[in-house]
Amino acid sequence: MDIPIKKKKGLKLKHIYYVIGILLFSVLIYKAFFSDNISTFSVDKDKLSIATVNKSVFNDYITVNGNVEPIATIYLDAMEGGRVEERIVEEGAMLKKGDIILRLSNPDLSLSILNSEAQLAEKSNFLRNTMVVLEQEKLQIQRELLKLEYEIKRKKRSFEQNSDLIKDNLISNEVFIQSKEDYDFAISSYALYLRRQKQDSIYRTIQVTQMQDNLRNMDLNLKLVRERKNNLNVTSPIDGQLTVLDAEIGQSIPKNSRIGQIDILSSYKVVAQIDEHYIDKIKKGLMATIERQGKEYKLKIRKVFPDVRSGKFTVELIFVGEMPTNMRTGQTYHSRLQLGNPQGALLIEKGSFFQKTGGQWIYVLTADGKSAIKRTINIGRQNPKYYELLEGLKPGEQVIISGYDSFGDNERIVFK
Repeated sequence: MDIPIKKKKGLKLKHIYYVIGILLFSVLIYKAFFSDNISTFSVDKDKLSIATVNKSVFNDYITVNGNVEPIATIYLDAMEGGRVEERIVEEGAMLKKGDIILRLSNPDLSLSILNSEAQLAEKSNFLRNTMVVLEQEKLQIQRELLKLEYEIKRKKRSFEQNSDLIKDNLISNEVFIQSKEDYDFAISSYALYLRRQKQDSIYRTIQVTQMQDNLRNMDLNLKLVRERKNNLNVTSPIDGQLTVLDAEIGQSIPKNSRIGQIDILSSYKVVAQIDEHYIDKIKKGLMATIERQGKEYKLKIRKVFPDVRSGKFTVELIFVGEMPTNMRTGQTYHSRLQLGNPQGALLIEKGSFFQKTGGQWIYVLTADGKSAIKRTINIGRQNPKYYELLEGLKPGEQVIISGYDSFGDNERIVFK
């Protein structure tokens, strides 16, 4: 006879499995359709740098570091070689034009100068003697002309008297003819001497002019020869500061060798190195500003050197108007070099986030300020303080500008 088995009441093991399965399925459905799947990263907000997007004026400039140099430098060369006998001034001394810096000695040069002076003096005396002889010849010709004029007068008178006497047959015909011939000869001799005087005068004028030119040249040469001796005193060609003097007492200085330099301190220039990235934007005439002693001073680019070395190129800036006081060669000045005109733009402060993003995206704070979401942006120009925003952000929005290295690739940053 069969015995009926009663069904047990209560929760069984399989029922537990059913419940767990339903819960897991519900969680999956919620995650898939209802929850936010954005990857997140938690960080302490106080450790971040947060900036606000502002609409303001963008100044397109770069900061340039330059060194102060004299406006010009004059190099000293030894015009004559010699041995250094005396150093009159030392490096750092302020000089006036013509001040003696070094005294040199050169016995060979002194002997050469004496020989040149003697030769020039001899030639000069010869030319002067020649001019004296020419002048004496000129006087001799004039004396001969006077004698001929006297002979003409005398023989003319004799001829005229004989002309009257021959009419009365008081003299012979031969005497009359001789008197006429003497008179004619005197006239011809006088005419010949006049021609000689004219030719000699032309020749003498040319010769005297040439001699006078030669004498002037010789005098000039003599002065130049004597100046060579004066060149043994090395003098300052300008007013300035002697910054280099490479000569010691007893040292032999070759001719035309460089022995020092003088800086003109009436004005200064700033020589700066600029990154080659800006070489297409930098040109002559661009303005720059420096702050010194609580005051701004204007400069402009005078020269842009074309060569690039170690990724940098060189520019020279000069002051426009007033200069700072107490400037010294070698000082470093930090200037703002203006690359373009100021324009209105959206701006954010510069930060280390740019190293990670390259300016292509940034974390933007949500309206409640509890988190930040990654957003694509477009950055244009930049200066040492700000980036120019072309698109992706609006005025008043806040962004994280500190470094993103610890954030990984998360789309959202949640603040603790």
